[in-house]
Amino acid sequence: MGRWIRCLCSRVADSLMLLLVLALSCNPSAAATASPSAPRIKPSYSFGRTFLGLDKCNACIGTSICKKFFKEEIRFDTWLSSHLKLPPSYLLSYSGNYTDDAKSWRLVDITRLTSKYQHDRADKRICTSLLKTKTCSLERALRRTHRFQKWLRAKRLTPDLVQGLSSPMLRCPSQRLLDRIVRRYAEVPDAGSIYMDHLTDRDKLRLLYTLSVNSHPILLQIFPDVEGWPFPRYLGSCGRLVVSASTRPLRDFFGAAPEVAADLALQLLAVLRSMGTNDLNYFFYFTHVDAGTFGVFSNGHLFIRDASTLGIIDKEEGSQLIDSQQEYKDIFSCLTVDCQSAFVSCNSIREKHSLIMVCQELLPKLLKGKFLQPVQEKIDSFLQHCADGLADDQGVNEAVAKLAELLKPLRSCDSRFAYRYPDCKYSDRY
Repeated sequence: MGRWIRCLCSRVADSLMLLLVLALSCNPSAAATASPSAPRIKPSYSFGRTFLGLDKCNACIGTSICKKFFKEEIRFDTWLSSHLKLPPSYLLSYSGNYTDDAKSWRLVDITRLTSKYQHDRADKRICTSLLKTKTCSLERALRRTHRFQKWLRAKRLTPDLVQGLSSPMLRCPSQRLLDRIVRRYAEVPDAGSIYMDHLTDRDKLRLLYTLSVNSHPILLQIFPDVEGWPFPRYLGSCGRLVVSASTRPLRDFFGAAPEVAADLALQLLAVLRSMGTNDLNYFFYFTHVDAGTFGVFSNGHLFIRDASTLGIIDKEEGSQLIDSQQEYKDIFSCLTVDCQSAFVSCNSIREKHSLIMVCQELLPKLLKGKFLQPVQEKIDSFLQHCADGLADDQGVNEAVAKLAELLKPLRSCDSRFAYRYPDCKYSDRY
């Protein structure tokens, strides 16, 4: 009897299941309702190690901001598009957005220290010159060099360890400057020490590589904007990409209104003065300037956008390498420049060096044809005196002082210049 009941129940259950399947097959919407909805896949960047340059570490800049990239807290598309497509890898710089809370975003510049083509050419040079092969482990090749072996044994970064490097910042090095580099190197935990004990072998190679390729990120780290230096804020590095606060290049303002041009010209002259005279007694000079050397923040404040061509002379200690010692060259000396390039003598740098270049290259493009006569004629005359002042330091000073006095009343005081508004209404400084 029990077996018969179990059999009957089984048949009833089978019949009910059959009816349910038939009902669902006749009503597709019911079947769709019964099945769980497929999870929505969040679009994301498909980062490759090659795009970031992580495949070349530790012959790279650093990894301090990599998490931001992979967590999509740094995005390349200006409008925060959901497509999240990576830009071409051959570009030298990118506009991006950065967030700390996924709600508020701010513009940043994402840059390579040099073009991908130059990076690839330098990588090939390392392999062919050191290991006699077309491809190799860059880290293994550079670790074998005499210079890096000296770095591994060194307790302190000394002038002999950087001699012959192409960076203008290191052509006339002082021990005080090198200590500042080690103490403020932001790609490692802050130790506040002038000794390199807190740097691992990997850290030393990254620092040496960065100094050899382009000292721009190091300058941003050791002379930060929060201390009043005219550089954009350094936010970090990942592989061979550097992230810093965003600025628009000065070239974008060559067609600006007269009052904007006057304001930027005065800021430019003020930056050059601060580079020559500052509390730390460092003298900064440019080896080259162009329309991308300086940039402007959204509040109208002008900064040095590209510090790669900045040299530094320590007026307190002086250079600890005589020029003949700088003739030493190795693979690190020619990662981005021709190994035959001659160094500029430290003794040949004059205090008006940068002013003359700016008067020749930038101020005429910024101020040309902006003002009514006879003001424009006077501006052009002062610029010409400044540009021709190679043999007359006093003449350059006088021309620049007169130019500044002429430009001051030509700028305006309104919300376009947020960096000094509304202070300019109540201060004679502006």
